[in-house]
Amino acid sequence: MSPTFKREKGFVFKIFSNEELRMHIHVFKEYCEAKIWLEPDIELANNDGFAEHEINKIIKLVEENANDFREQYKRHIGKRVDD
Repeated sequence: MSPTFKREKGFVFKIFSNEELRMHIHVFKEYCEAKIWLEPDIELANNDGFAEHEINKIIKLVEENANDFREQYKRHIGKRVDD
């Protein structure tokens, strides 16, 4: 189960455990999903169904909340990040 870390403008932001080591966040809305890298730069990793204007909104929201998402990621994933 992956907890929801933020809901904003209809988007749901989640972090999955035991996926990959590279820091990232998943974004959902209705039947769409995107994966956004949080390191080394914020950028789109995958997009499944979002229109370009929605991706632009998502990237902006992630940039505005990047430090918070990184901290939440570290807390959620735990020791593995620092190994």
